[in-house]
Amino acid sequence: MAADESNASVASALCTTSRFYLAIALDVPLPGLFDYWHIEPVPCGVRVLVTFGRRVMVGMVCEALDTPRLEAARVRAIDRVLDDLPPMPGDWMRLAGFAARYYHRSMGEVLMPALPASLRKPAAYLGSRAAGGPVCRADRRPGRPAQGQVSSVEVSVPTLNAQQQAALQALLSMKTGVALLHGVTGSGKTEVYLRLAQQILSQGRQVLLLVPEINLTPQLENSVRARLPGELAPLSLAVMHSNLAEGERLRAWLRVARGHADVLLGTRLALFTPMPRLGLIIVDEEHDTSYKQQDGLRYSARDLAIWRGHDLGVPVVLGSATPSLETWHRVNQGAYQYLSLSQRALAQALPEVHLVDTRRARLEQGMSPQLIEALAASLARGEQSLVFINRRGFSPVLRCNSCGWVSQCPRCTAYAVVHRHRAGRHTLQCHHCGHCTAVPRACPDCGDQDLQPLGQGTQRVEAYLTEQFPQARILRIDADSTRRKGSAAALFSQVHDGQADVLVGTQMVSKGHDYARLGLVGVLNADAMLFAQDYRAPERLFAQLMQVAGRAGRRGAGAQVLVQTDYPDQAVYQSLRHHDYTSFARSALDEREELGLPPFAYQALLTAQARHLRDAQGFLSEARECAMRLEAAKGVQLYDPVPVRVVRVANIERAQLLIESPSRRALHRLLDVWLPEVYDLARGRPLRYGLEVDPQEI
Repeated sequence: MAADESNASVASALCTTSRFYLAIALDVPLPGLFDYWHIEPVPCGVRVLVTFGRRVMVGMVCEALDTPRLEAARVRAIDRVLDDLPPMPGDWMRLAGFAARYYHRSMGEVLMPALPASLRKPAAYLGSRAAGGPVCRADRRPGRPAQGQVSSVEVSVPTLNAQQQAALQALLSMKTGVALLHGVTGSGKTEVYLRLAQQILSQGRQVLLLVPEINLTPQLENSVRARLPGELAPLSLAVMHSNLAEGERLRAWLRVARGHADVLLGTRLALFTPMPRLGLIIVDEEHDTSYKQQDGLRYSARDLAIWRGHDLGVPVVLGSATPSLETWHRVNQGAYQYLSLSQRALAQALPEVHLVDTRRARLEQGMSPQLIEALAASLARGEQSLVFINRRGFSPVLRCNSCGWVSQCPRCTAYAVVHRHRAGRHTLQCHHCGHCTAVPRACPDCGDQDLQPLGQGTQRVEAYLTEQFPQARILRIDADSTRRKGSAAALFSQVHDGQADVLVGTQMVSKGHDYARLGLVGVLNADAMLFAQDYRAPERLFAQLMQVAGRAGRRGAGAQVLVQTDYPDQAVYQSLRHHDYTSFARSALDEREELGLPPFAYQALLTAQARHLRDAQGFLSEARECAMRLEAAKGVQLYDPVPVRVVRVANIERAQLLIESPSRRALHRLLDVWLPEVYDLARGRPLRYGLEVDPQEI
């Protein structure tokens, strides 16, 4: 028996020494990497199929191990090495590693979601129907060919003014670092981007151009395709955003990662695309909150773009008419180069901003007589007008005047919004959970049939304007009218082609679009953001109003903006009147510094959600007590847990715990040692929790 046991031990040792142990990243909400083995070495950055529990998953090799961190007998073998792609490049792995550390998530939660969906689906590699895998299938179906060669089309190239030329020369001299291109709306920032990109492309490098929203990509895509052919042909442009079909995104990703595409234009997810020849990163509208991911890995694409540029030693250009206060603060510190475009490119004056005091005005469907008169005059001149209200639907709430019943969502602490549909099918919809029911014929509480919609949304404004101006072509653009694929581009084409007289829309219409005939902008319900609980609300309101105001008068003189408000003396509106971002930013930063708020402090937000609020708040209270006992908590303030403003969403109740410090290093030092304790504390409890570093909404 002793000899048999000895032989078995030797055989086991020989078997173990022939194994190569690997640390694998998996997209699971568990900390760390997972040990597996293979009969041959596997480079870092290679995807593999593994069995995790009872599931087969796609993971990625992150590290080769001399010995397993578990007992060798418990370590499973890799099911299959996926060799349809070369290993992910080192700079891409470094970017993911930084994101994992900074946002305190596992490598798997960063690496895997950054890949096109088909590259992380086990089913794409299993069974006879998956023969060849998604990469081979994408290569067999290349999709729409690149449209870079349009040199036969006469393209009008505008002449740069003195400010544009100075900004371009300064950017061309940058070898690395960050520059803020601060240009008023219509100042020609895009033209500077294109000229700069031409120079980078002529050096054989790639350009990454980020935009905040999908709706901004078609117009910019057309500009890039038209302006960067010729001597650079065959230029290949890839476009990437979340509305692409799975196969389309994979093909675009492959073209960029293989170096076949020279320009990548996309929203925040494009940031994680491998680019072997990357030479320039441009973040347009850098202030926009859409650059912050709001689920999963809650990263800022702008901030990671800056880190990626620093890591690769390539310049990063941030462009905005209303820079974020964080970026403006970095400029004031001398960390970023500052370039100003204070004039419009076509020498047109900025529109006049008028504040319509609505405290004593008699409003019709939320619109003042001054705005109605201005709309009529604009129609008479043959100009286009824009009525901006950042609230979709017909009415925010339905109310019974007899008993006070209101249309409350049964699953959320929020009102159900009235939406009108064709053929009289009107509904109450919750914009938080999606719950939808028919509008009741009578009050559910008292039976009164006289139910009144309160307030205005885009649908109600559209209906009222149609009654007031029956001869006008009214066009509404919001999330409801653009649900179908391609509908947004079609509607904006109608506007640009002059097929609409009055445009009614939400923030979708306020950014980046160049309306040639727009002479009037009317703003409704701006005050709703003025007194919001979030300290960033005034900054967002100012940026939003500056952006929408800047849509007017880009091709003609005499444009005007009418902002209806009950508080015309507020600093936000006074700075808006003079198009004075600098004074607004100075005042806002002084206030932030006095109160110890970002960018003079650093924050993280721990949130918890459960069926009952007491469970969520109880967990956060225990987590706070745990943190307070740690040595690393010195220099960090942990506030009391409080309910989220909209407490209940889809029958789940939510609370939050704010962590703050004047030192970024101190904040992350606490998070490093505290979060493992939080993970243990949450184990077995009927709740979910999450951490957001640098939260954008509190």
